Amino acid sequence: MRPIQTSYKTALFTCLFSLSTITQANPVACFNTNMGQFCIELFETQTPITTANFLNYIDSDAYTNGIFHRSVPKFVIQGGNFKIVDGADEKTLEPVNTFPPITNEFKISNTRGTVAMAKLSGNPNSATSQWFVNLADNSLNLDNQNGGFTVFGRVIFDGMNVIDAIEKLPIANLGGNLTATPTIGSISSTVSTDNFVQINQITVTDTTGVFSEGIFSFAVDIGTDEALAVSLRLIEDNPAYVFELDPVSIASLPTIPTSIATFSSGSGQLHIPSVMINASTVVKNVLMQLSDAKSFQFTLISYE
Repeated sequence: MRPIQTSYKTALFTCLFSLSTITQANPVACFNTNMGQFCIELFETQTPITTANFLNYIDSDAYTNGIFHRSVPKFVIQGGNFKIVDGADEKTLEPVNTFPPITNEFKISNTRGTVAMAKLSGNPNSATSQWFVNLADNSLNLDNQNGGFTVFGRVIFDGMNVIDAIEKLPIANLGGNLTATPTIGSISSTVSTDNFVQINQITVTDTTGVFSEGIFSFAVDIGTDEALAVSLRLIEDNPAYVFELDPVSIASLPTIPTSIATFSSGSGQLHIPSVMINASTVVKNVLMQLSDAKSFQFTLISYE
């Protein structure tokens, strides 16, 4: 994400809070696995092609009963290549049916907890179904090879605890494209489908905002034909919840989102229809009051 100069930010947010504005967050996909649940905020506004591709695979059930087939500790864990299929006599591991490759959309660094698409060596525009979670800051490597690996989401809430647990699993060489597969339980001469880390169910939630690890993230249209990603950081939780704009978070977006919240310049109130605060909870009608215009601080008033 590219930073915006201080003078521009000052003018920008002077404009922002003198107009009625709209804000939007990204879809959240929550994965239930046999190792626990984790959620990914999808960067739909920054990477619309890649996000749409990922959602297409989810909608087609390509990832349901899928496995993590690759684990490289301190680097990545990877899925999207295989799924478990019920056969006439037994369960088998089959390749995921893929859609056509997509255009690379590298914009965001491959830091710890981000989610990116895998692709063929030497072909930036070859990503299909496979994706990975960065276990460490891989930006020096993955941002600079093969056109940069497209980050299209981030693991939110406490989901990295589950990802880290998968990283610690024993790794087995099962041949073919399963040479570094994380496994559960003991493996004898044969491998059971129960030995794989499996994705049992995926739920996608659309909300206006996402609050994770003290950060409330959303996008804003200030009425100048430019949409920006911004974050409010929780700076105080007693006696009231107070949030402040994080200037580093400001980044231009290629499209103007449609799911909206509203800000009233007259009352100084920000109304967010829905905010996802954990894997299973969405609060509605969140109301914030602009309490310090100079520092762009908001105080939480109420929610349902």
